[in-house]
Amino acid sequence: MYKKWLCFTFIVILLGFIQSFALEQRPMTIDDALNIVSVRNSLLSPDGRHVFYSLEKLDWGKNKHINTYYLCDSEGKDKKIFLREDLEGSRFQFSPDSQYLSFLSKKDKKNQIFLIPVGGGEAHSISDHTVSINDYRWLKDTSGIVFLADEARTEKEQKEYDLGADAVFVDEAPNGKESARFSRLWFLDLKTKKASLIFKGDLVIEDFDMSPGGDKIAFVGKPDTRTNYPFSAELYTIGRNGTNLKQLTHNQGPESSPKWSPDGQRIIFRAPYQSVAGGRFELRNGSFWLFSTETEEFRQLKSQNQGEMYGGAKAWSPDSRYFYFNELHGTNTNLYRLDVDADAIEAMTQITGTLQPKSFSSDMTKMAYTFQDYKTPSDVYVADLNLKNSVRITDSNPWHREDILLSAAEPVRWKSDKDGINIEGMLYLPPDYDKGTKSPLLVHIHGGPAGVVENSYRPEFHIYGGLGFVVLGPNYRGSTGYGDNLLRGLMGEVGDGEHVDIMSGVDYVIANYSIDPEQLAVRGWSWGGVSSGYLITHVHRFKAASVGAGVFNWAAETGPGFNFDVSLWYIGGTPWDNPEEWAKRSAITHVKSVKTPTILFHGGKDTTSSVNQSLMYFTALRDIGKVPVRYVKFPRQGHGIREPRLRRTHLIEEIRWFQKYVKGKDWTPWERKEP
Repeated sequence: MYKKWLCFTFIVILLGFIQSFALEQRPMTIDDALNIVSVRNSLLSPDGRHVFYSLEKLDWGKNKHINTYYLCDSEGKDKKIFLREDLEGSRFQFSPDSQYLSFLSKKDKKNQIFLIPVGGGEAHSISDHTVSINDYRWLKDTSGIVFLADEARTEKEQKEYDLGADAVFVDEAPNGKESARFSRLWFLDLKTKKASLIFKGDLVIEDFDMSPGGDKIAFVGKPDTRTNYPFSAELYTIGRNGTNLKQLTHNQGPESSPKWSPDGQRIIFRAPYQSVAGGRFELRNGSFWLFSTETEEFRQLKSQNQGEMYGGAKAWSPDSRYFYFNELHGTNTNLYRLDVDADAIEAMTQITGTLQPKSFSSDMTKMAYTFQDYKTPSDVYVADLNLKNSVRITDSNPWHREDILLSAAEPVRWKSDKDGINIEGMLYLPPDYDKGTKSPLLVHIHGGPAGVVENSYRPEFHIYGGLGFVVLGPNYRGSTGYGDNLLRGLMGEVGDGEHVDIMSGVDYVIANYSIDPEQLAVRGWSWGGVSSGYLITHVHRFKAASVGAGVFNWAAETGPGFNFDVSLWYIGGTPWDNPEEWAKRSAITHVKSVKTPTILFHGGKDTTSSVNQSLMYFTALRDIGKVPVRYVKFPRQGHGIREPRLRRTHLIEEIRWFQKYVKGKDWTPWERKEP
């Protein structure tokens, strides 16, 4: 009897503790999202002994994020701040012998290469180039570094340029819409500290890699920086001594990410076409291609075709048999390896969430990787390539786990009313979700359109969950991660195609969850802005819309914005040879039909979706006068909002809009409190 009483007492105490813990947690706010510490620059040394990473933290007083750089061993021990506070770095790499960490940092206002000994010491610059260095690669024997920089102006040209002779001859090589310079490859001898010129040609180099012997370079180059001509890129090789330049591809498709095999016999690269000979840029996830340096023949590897090479490092095995990469399948991202001879793919990890390898040991037995899922911000780990012996290196946001009530999330699937194809999305249920109470539904339309709502950490979804919203992120036709058929499904269907998929998902969620059909909202940014702006011209079920960085008149975007895909695939042709279709697919054509209160957002320096697009749509809605409309422009911002105070303004005004027009509430924002 005593034991039963003791057990009962323990359970009561435990339940009380759990209840007390739950009561201490609270819904997420905008400021919680801003305060999230982000992991950057995670690297494993080639010998597998050290991990370098940085943590990006908000400095509200300075209205920016500050990086602090750390080094520890691969067991997560002996952590120390590794770079002094006055150094901001980029392009971090370990030397092949693991003795040094190298990076780019400012010296006399120009990016130079710096080294710091892993064993301890001060960072010092090893280059003194006349212009900023853009990128670099180590030779495997650590005798030197090949670096990439823009062509320097002569002293006279630079003086004139500084005095205002800076006219831009648009689309005249190397220029695009803005001024550009041709690229130069240099070799820096680390013994003599002298730099010698390797490549001087009329190309803009986008990416490059060294042969294992250090005597050759593979690179991707294009004649200019024209925004809507990515397919002008070609693959080249050149000797390190500047001789024997060869153009390997001659086509209308973009090559990218060349990687030389350790045996020196092959170069692997990515390209979205079906034939390297005369291949044209196609709307496909793309393939790996092999180029034989001996026979000069190409071979397409077809086993990898599911989805996006979703961030992360890519590397050969030491025996040149396998190529490792990570890939998005549906809403999850994992590490895969490709047997290049057998053209067979194998999953190395099978986690639920988003795993991105950031670097590998030189023997390919260990990796540093980041992991996140819908409820877990990203952190750094070290493990074997199949996730055995995993060690957590960072725990960047313990307060988030302890203090915040999060939404629950799950993938949901439905059939499109258009043609019955299967569509998937992520559904977030608020912390206080109650099947007996009808909740408002917020539809988040992702960008791209070849984007995706994956199983990763999205703080804004949890903010809306804390406000009582169910959030649906549909991966409509046109999304990546589901194979070429779904990716290509939006061709000729812009506006109408994705909206049938989206609204089918809305109806599915309403039928299967406790949703108030009279409290629907929609938000989107980039293509999500395009899509939401068009959606509300045809569908009148939403009580409010937030439309960010969208395009609403495709003809007016020809030239100013980044829309080659619209001309090539989604609409086809040009506004002057296919004017009816370009007008039909533009929201501005149907703007008189809008019945949804709409708030618009746009970065003041956006050149991807040009900023005047939102002004055009706003002016139309304002002058028609049927619905409430606001337009908020963010100075200094491009296609996204980087500055913390402007990010806060964006979310505050969006939430205020939804609370007013969806729930009929006058909402008071949270007060910012410093942690």
